[in-house]
Amino acid sequence: MLRKRVIPCLDVKDGRVVKGVRFRDLEAVGDPVAMAVAYERQGADEIVFLDVSASQEGRATLLDVVRQTAENLFVPLTVGGGVATMEDVHRVLNAGADKVAMNTAAVRNPALITDASREYGAQCVVVAIDAKREGNAGSSPAWSVHTHGGTRPTGLDAVAWARRAAELGGGEILLTSMDADGTEDGYDLALTRAVSRAAGVPIVASGGAGNPRHMVEALREGEADAALAASVFHYGKFTVGDVKRALAEAGVPVREAGLA
Repeated sequence: MLRKRVIPCLDVKDGRVVKGVRFRDLEAVGDPVAMAVAYERQGADEIVFLDVSASQEGRATLLDVVRQTAENLFVPLTVGGGVATMEDVHRVLNAGADKVAMNTAAVRNPALITDASREYGAQCVVVAIDAKREGNAGSSPAWSVHTHGGTRPTGLDAVAWARRAAELGGGEILLTSMDADGTEDGYDLALTRAVSRAAGVPIVASGGAGNPRHMVEALREGEADAALAASVFHYGKFTVGDVKRALAEAGVPVREAGLA
């Protein structure tokens, strides 16, 4: 059985790591380079770096911060936010990222997924999906896709879009529940499970982690391949090592935690 991954997420705005609730009320919590290094020492399998205001502000990713972060890491680094063209993909990977995450641009121009996958390989292409629950009645999707940092609804069905994104060449789906984000009430397991079964590529569950048990649930009941968290790590409620010990005790296969 493949080992499951534990991934801290660094949402970055103006060069600082920020965190909010349901994509709002962002507050600065630290330096991205220092935090990334600390999480790697704790045993993080990967780090996700998201420039959360790039798409809203119509600008490219903060490459200097990406470069500084990548230079200090030995685990894979996924970078997203403001990736709108193939040139952006090239710049982000050239700055040291191992994977590029795209959301707004992928919805606007799905061919970008295919072009990036052909040029760099599907393993480098992560399609990020910010999904909000809409209900289950009639023709409305149960979860709809939002872009521009969660500010713009698209009307796309999140499950159908995940399936299409994988078919277009996306090698992984970074799936964030907008309803659960920052609440620490647990992941949207129904959303994660539905997307996992539909897409056929690895799913990174995001949004809602409040304790290690929630991450166990995301990887088992939610059928995700990786669990991502931010607030609980940033505020020191538990460490990556705590999560991995809980996963191991629950029988979930993981890589050994670090020393920090």
